[in-house]
This record gives sequence, structure tokens and C-alpha cells, in this order.
Amino acid sequence: MHAGDRRQREPYANHLLRVAIRIGSHYRVTDPDVACAALLHDAVEDHAAGIAPGGRQAALAVLAGRFGARTAALVAAVTNPEWEPGRDEHEQYREHVLASLRASPWARVVKASDFTDNAVGIIHTTGPKLSKLARKYGPVVPPLRELILRPDTPLDADVKDLIAGQLDAAQERFAAIAHSHDGDSGASQPSGAWPGSS
Repeated sequence: MHAGDRRQREPYANHLLRVAIRIGSHYRVTDPDVACAALLHDAVEDHAAGIAPGGRQAALAVLAGRFGARTAALVAAVTNPEWEPGRDEHEQYREHVLASLRASPWARVVKASDFTDNAVGIIHTTGPKLSKLARKYGPVVPPLRELILRPDTPLDADVKDLIAGQLDAAQERFAAIAHSHDGDSGASQPSGAWPGSS
């Protein structure tokens, strides 16, 4: 599904693989449904029509038939809703993420790995997209951190601490980006602080 997709200078599939590998290697999760959901976490959001005609619910039904109802439910929990006209897209994203993660402890695991790749990896982004991503992800960090540290999140304590540390690093980066863009529209490129691709 993602064969033709790109993220900056790399195939988009690299992101999916990193999300799944992090869950197995760093979070020590051996649950195949969770690993499968990690690999499929952007499938419905990005390619619902390629999975099944009829929209996202039809695509989720196909995933449930092929990979199991639990995997499809995890994918649904981390799939961003389609933008509602008149809504602030970042606010809508935050509301959805936090509501779905409160309800699904295993979805927190998938989202933590996805968020780590997207937000902590912001150092590889340059140009106007940098401040936009910082505004999108920054407000999610404190509640996501709190959700990860909850007793019902199915991760070992040291793994939760690892993720909390990564989220703290992300928050510092977002603050630095906001400081470097104070007084500008976010359209300028930072002065070499964040090497990477655009």
C-alpha cells in the first residue's frame, strides 16, 4: 500500500518498520496483534480506498477479516479522523489521540512508538514544516506521557521510563523550535539547529 509513498528522502515504509521494530526491540512487546497493528497503523488513514471501496469503515472491516478484529481495532484507535471543516486540524488531532488512548491501553503502545518516530524524529525536518509539526505535537506530549505512565499501560516500568524520557526530549525540542520561531510565521528555516531533510 505504501510502496509509492515517501517521507522526506526515504520510503514511507521505513517509518512503519521503525514503529514495529521499536515495539518489539525497545518495548519488548511480543504480541503479534500489536506488531501487526504497528505495521498497519497508517494504512486506513492513508489508503482506505486502496483497501476497500466504501471508506474507512469498509477498510477496517477488510483488515479485521485479514488480520483479526483486535488488530483492526488498534488500527482504528490510532487512525486520525477525517478533518471536520471549521475545526482546527491540530486540536481535532489532539482530541482524537487522547480520547482513543484513554480507552485503549494497547493503542497507547502503538501510538507511543509512532509518536516517537514522528515527534522525537523532528530533528530530521527543516523548513516551514518544522514549526507546524512542533505546534501539532507539542501539546500532546504531557497527556501522552501521563497515559504511558498509567498502571494499566501494558509495558514494564523501565520501558515506561524510557518512553517518558523520549517524550521529555521531544518537549525540549518543541520548546527550542518555538523559541527559534518567536515573532515569525514559521515560514523561515532554522539556522542549522536541526540538520536533516525537508
